[in-house]
Amino acid sequence: MTIPIKSKDGIAKMREACAIAATVLDQLKPLVRPGITTQDLEEAGRDLISRLGARSACYGYQHGSRRYPAHTCISVNDEVVHGIPSFRRVLRDGDIVSLDIVVWHDGYVGDNAYTVPVGAIAPELEKLLRVSREALDLGIRQAQVGNRVGDISATIQNYVEAHGFSVVRDMVGHGVGVAMHEPPEIPNFGRKGTGERIKSGMTFAIEPMVNLGGYKTKTLSDGWTCVTADGSPSAHFEHTVLTTDHGPEILTVPRPLPAPAS
Repeated sequence: MTIPIKSKDGIAKMREACAIAATVLDQLKPLVRPGITTQDLEEAGRDLISRLGARSACYGYQHGSRRYPAHTCISVNDEVVHGIPSFRRVLRDGDIVSLDIVVWHDGYVGDNAYTVPVGAIAPELEKLLRVSREALDLGIRQAQVGNRVGDISATIQNYVEAHGFSVVRDMVGHGVGVAMHEPPEIPNFGRKGTGERIKSGMTFAIEPMVNLGGYKTKTLSDGWTCVTADGSPSAHFEHTVLTTDHGPEILTVPRPLPAPAS
């Protein structure tokens, strides 16, 4: 397996795509509140992506004979990833909602996700979100030149399981660049010292998917929505990261939204 090394020009384009994806996500977070529908969030995300000169990498994405029908992935409570927005899905106080934004811009992809509380949530959910965020941070720190992919995986798994939660096995992080999914696969479980050697210029989508209950999942009849098998809540946090000789650099950093064209 050959992991793509990005050129100087490719890195510059990745920075732009990732900044757009992060800005869209950052703008959507404060819209999450009781009473709003996931379709409301979808439409806001769609419009922001277009306003920033990009297009959704999710919309029309083909898996087998199915094409994903929305511009964003919005997953609520026991939905792990790939939740399809709907006017029928009304967010309620105490829910958690994962916003996954992936965009194309100038031939490159930016990918990030964040799980947002809806109003006041239970203490166990607050802990789930905190531990998942911290696991992402710890995993990113392992994306050092000279380390191996398994160092990222094992660090995430060990931290999550030490806090009594489980990591999803059926979905994994991945390389990202000119395609949404590039080598290598980056599981959120594994052993240190295994996997491909990390070199400078690689770009990874590192994304812990953490369940309150067991790690098993299933896919709903829509062919997309991945849910926990035991119905327990799930959290999802993700950044696109560039590996450099000076350490990992998070590319999915939001910036101020430009003023609308007059």
